[in-house]
Amino acid sequence: MASIRSLLGELKQSAIRIAPCPSARLAGTLDSLRHPTRRGVIRTLVAVPALFLLYVLILIPFTPSISSIRKASSEQPAQILSADGRKLAEFKQSNREWVALPEISPQVIDALIATEDHRFYAHFGLDWRRTAAAALNSLRGDRQGGSTLTQQLARNLYPEAIGRAPTLTRKIKEAITALKIEAIHSKDEILETYLNTVPFLYNAYGIEMAARTYFDTSADQLDVLQSATLVGMLKGNSYYNPVLNPERALQRRNTVLKQMVKREKLTAKQFDSLSKKPLRIDFERQTEPPGPAPHFARQLRKWLIAWADRNDYSIYGDGLVVRTTIDSRLQAAANQAVTRQGNSLQNLANAAWGKRSAWSNDSSLVQAFIRESPEYAAAIAKGRTSAQAMQELQADKDFMRALRQQKTQIQIGFLAIDPRNGHVKAWVGSRDFEQEAFDHVQQARRQPGSTFKPFVYGEAYRQGASPNDRLIDQAVEIDVGGTEVWRPTDGAPPSGEAMSLGDGLAYSKNTITAQLIQQVGPAKVASLARQMGVRQSKLEAVPSLALGTSPVTLKEMVAAYGTIANGGGYLEPLLVSRIEDRDGRVIEEFSPQDPDIALERDVAYTLLDNLRGAINRGTGRDIRSRYGIRADVAGKTGTTQDNADGWFILMHRQLVAGAWVGFNDGRVTLRSDYWGQGAHSALPVVGEFFRNALRARLIDPHARFVAPEDTGLWARIKGWFRSLLSQEPVAEPKPQRIVKPARKQEPPQEPAAPAPVVSPTEPSGDPLQEKIDQIMKESDEGERLPTDPSPAATAVE
Repeated sequence: MASIRSLLGELKQSAIRIAPCPSARLAGTLDSLRHPTRRGVIRTLVAVPALFLLYVLILIPFTPSISSIRKASSEQPAQILSADGRKLAEFKQSNREWVALPEISPQVIDALIATEDHRFYAHFGLDWRRTAAAALNSLRGDRQGGSTLTQQLARNLYPEAIGRAPTLTRKIKEAITALKIEAIHSKDEILETYLNTVPFLYNAYGIEMAARTYFDTSADQLDVLQSATLVGMLKGNSYYNPVLNPERALQRRNTVLKQMVKREKLTAKQFDSLSKKPLRIDFERQTEPPGPAPHFARQLRKWLIAWADRNDYSIYGDGLVVRTTIDSRLQAAANQAVTRQGNSLQNLANAAWGKRSAWSNDSSLVQAFIRESPEYAAAIAKGRTSAQAMQELQADKDFMRALRQQKTQIQIGFLAIDPRNGHVKAWVGSRDFEQEAFDHVQQARRQPGSTFKPFVYGEAYRQGASPNDRLIDQAVEIDVGGTEVWRPTDGAPPSGEAMSLGDGLAYSKNTITAQLIQQVGPAKVASLARQMGVRQSKLEAVPSLALGTSPVTLKEMVAAYGTIANGGGYLEPLLVSRIEDRDGRVIEEFSPQDPDIALERDVAYTLLDNLRGAINRGTGRDIRSRYGIRADVAGKTGTTQDNADGWFILMHRQLVAGAWVGFNDGRVTLRSDYWGQGAHSALPVVGEFFRNALRARLIDPHARFVAPEDTGLWARIKGWFRSLLSQEPVAEPKPQRIVKPARKQEPPQEPAAPAPVVSPTEPSGDPLQEKIDQIMKESDEGERLPTDPSPAATAVE
């Protein structure tokens, strides 16, 4: 047995000598560490800094580049200009106003250097003595910062690239960036950049905004106490917040004053006097002015950031000049129209929802609003039962008042586009950007109601139907699968009479439109809508699509109507026409692409001609009678179930504009069958806008849509004659007496409104005009009033 053990031992030793195992190597290493040789010590001492240096070299490419630092240190934000040269916005990285170093109080500079980096003018970005002292104090339990002003600037300029985590990697990247900053900038430039980029809470960046926010003064007027207070905040903005923590802020201010005494910027006598004085904060938040088109600017910023990334530009530091398609005069007209109509409708909403019968604690809708509120969720989280939370909140008058104001706030979206090139000319996303930043032009998706009907008729005409084709105005029942039957109705019983398709669209007849989509197919209607411009929203290919049940955006609908006005060619809405550098050199120009043909020209013109009827004698007749617009226009109103959404879109040869009116919550309505309709909620916005645009000659009042066949010399002669005879009169001529059709989808526009003004294309009473029309055998706008009783209205118009 012993001999066997001896043999195994020899074999083991041989194996170790031939192939040392990992444990043996580890044992050898430990032994060498216990008994180091001189060569080993030297190798170790050389290896540590070598590895550290290698790590530093590896990190250099992951720090900001020299060119990036140059741009960030000299802020030149992109300037956003309208098509007519007015400033719309300025894309700053943060809410600050850059001021030169001589325009900053010397007291600020003295306090900053004395407190944060008293060897600022002596070091090259890194203060080794301060770093070592901070490390020793941190080891003793007194954690201190050892960063210089240059290192702090590196963190402020590049919070993402450098970060703020307390790691060795962050400190190395910070140090590398600080050395780069010192290499390309003078000390005064670094100081100026630091003071203009440091954050001071409440969305205030830089010393100028801080001075305005906390003391209602400017940076050059800050006294020593104010300067010390602001510099004291740099150690911890929230902790030393003079608004919320005035006692801490006062103590920290006096600490800064002591440092100024230590660095001989103040005398001891001055300190004794100053340290006894109160803070005297004069606080007011500073907000960036939203500009005339804030929602447009927000959408443009997203687009421009992506463009700048692709082309290696900075929208904050390269001084780009972006020339947009917005017309500042049309934008002002749109803002005015939205404000006026919004205020008018808000008064109605306040009156309607201020009644106890509408907003009461017993209302199931009001209770649903309460259960959906953050306050209700917080009460439940605290252990309240559902009943207790409901009772407590219903008893809170301030909460209930704020909830009602929030839910019953009227909102409006408005967009205007030039159909000839897709240029966006005016964009209003809400009534007040500062109160409601949500964009009801591009972000909100709402049911379009009857403004969707032109897609149904457009598909029918594309398949060969004629506006003179007739369908019976009768009850409709459509099996939609299972046991469900769709029964679209109008506001009055069906007449049982035949009605032309042209009249069905002009009078917005649901029964006619429902029959038509059955004939042409919902899938084909959805396809046409996508081709014409509804390209982001999902469309359900079901029969009820005919009445606009699939939510879409206002931008999509206005673009689609622009396709009709452009002869059937879709153009994507264009925001920018040109981008220049700071010296005015053109970097890139943007022009519309060739249009996507969605409709043949004759089909598009037929559809447009039908929509003239909606303006001349249908649901949009207030455009003529109330707003006195005599120009060649066509359009459509839209109202959804329970009047939750009001729409109106109007087409002119040079401009297409649309408006949506409603509440953010679709369960809230104006509670009025009259004011809730698109003809009375959305139409006035577009009507006022167009009236002002025509009066100011921002669009040509004599421009006309030309039928496809009218393209030769004879058309130009005809247009010349018309331009002589179609001047807008000083007073409206009295319309011919006509038999009013039966009640349609929308009730009479105004109780005291005059009868509709006849279209310029109908007999005008002018013998010379009628003679010219007879000679030219005009037929492009020869629609007549229907001989059948007018179609009736519906809850979904």
